[in-house]
Amino acid sequence: MSAELNPSPGQRQADTQKWKEVVLQFQQPSLVRALWQVVNTFGSYAFLWYLMYLSRAVSWWITVPLAMLAGAFLVRVFIIFHDCGHGSFFKSKTANDVLGFICGLLTLTPYYHWRWEHSIHHATAGDLDRRNVGDIWTMTVQEYLEASRWKRFAYRLARNPFVLFGLAPLFLFVVLQRIPAAKANPRERESVHVMTLSVLLMAAALSWTYGLKAYLVIQLTAMMVAGGAGVWMFYVQHQFEDVYWERGEHWDYTAAALQGSSFYKLPKVLQWFSGNIGFHHIHHLSPRIPNYNLERCHEADPLFQSVKPVTLTTSLKSFNLRLWDEQMKKLVGFRHLRDLKRDRNFAGKHRHNINTAAETK
Repeated sequence: MSAELNPSPGQRQADTQKWKEVVLQFQQPSLVRALWQVVNTFGSYAFLWYLMYLSRAVSWWITVPLAMLAGAFLVRVFIIFHDCGHGSFFKSKTANDVLGFICGLLTLTPYYHWRWEHSIHHATAGDLDRRNVGDIWTMTVQEYLEASRWKRFAYRLARNPFVLFGLAPLFLFVVLQRIPAAKANPRERESVHVMTLSVLLMAAALSWTYGLKAYLVIQLTAMMVAGGAGVWMFYVQHQFEDVYWERGEHWDYTAAALQGSSFYKLPKVLQWFSGNIGFHHIHHLSPRIPNYNLERCHEADPLFQSVKPVTLTTSLKSFNLRLWDEQMKKLVGFRHLRDLKRDRNFAGKHRHNINTAAETK
C-alpha cells in the first residue's frame, strides 16, 4: 500500500479534512442529470417490456435475450434505488422516497427496510467485530478452523460461485426481501409487507397482460441477470485480496473506504449499466454523492486516484478468495488452509526433532 493510504495519525486527520472538502463539492444533486437518468433508464426498461410483449407471438429466442437486456437495465434501476435510499439522487426527500419505492417495486426490494440495513453496512464495512449485516458472509481463517463440520459445510456452500451468484440472488430478492429483520422497527417492517403486496399486484397485472408463463420467464430471466450481476458487483467491491479489515478498536473510516472498497474499473458500457458504482471507494467516503457525480469526484483528487483499480480481468481472482487471514491481512482461498496445515505439521515435526535431539544428549 502507498504512503497515502497508510498515514500517521496527524496526517490522517489532515487528509480527512482535505477529502471532506473535496467530496463536499460533488454532493449536490443535479435535477437535469437525475431526470435524464430516469428517462434513459426507465424509458428503455419499459420499451424492452413492450418489445417482449410483441415478441411472444414470434419466438422465445427473441424474448429471452430481450429479458436478459432488461436485466441489465434493472441493475441501473437498482443503482437509482440505491441513491434514493442515501437521499442523494434528488434534493427533495419526498422525490427520493417516491422514486425509491417505484424502483423497489421493479427490483422486488422494500425501500425503507433495505435503506435501514444498508446504512448498517456503511457504518460497519471493514470492521471485523461488526460483520455480516447487509454484507457477504465472511469468516476468518481461525474462525473457520474452529467451526463445526456443518458450519464449515454451510460456509463453503454459501461461498460457492454457483450458489453465490446464481441461486442466492433469486432467493434474496424473491424470498428474503419478504421477511423483515428481527431488529427492524415498525416502519421498516411495514415497508416489507407493503412491498410484498405491491409486488403481488404487479405480478398479477403483468401475468394477466402477458400470460403467466411468459411473465414468469421474462421476470425470472431479468431477475437472474440483474441479481447475479448485482451480487457480483457487491462481492468485488468488498472481497478482493488486499481489502481492509480491522478489529473495532483499530477500525478507521477513511481507510475502510479507500482500502476496504474497490475501484472497479470497468469498460464504459458496463460502467454505464452499473451506474458508476465501480467508484465504490468514493461512494463509501461519501454516500451523499449521487452516482452521476462519482467519476468526477474520483478525478478531483490524487488521494482517490491512488487507490489501485480492480479490472474486469483481475476481479476474476476474487472467485478463489474465501477467508480473511488476520496475520497476513489478506483474503485467502481454501487452498491456504492446506498450506497452513502443512507448515504447522512441519513446525511440529521440527520441534519434535529438536526435543528428541536434546533428550538424546
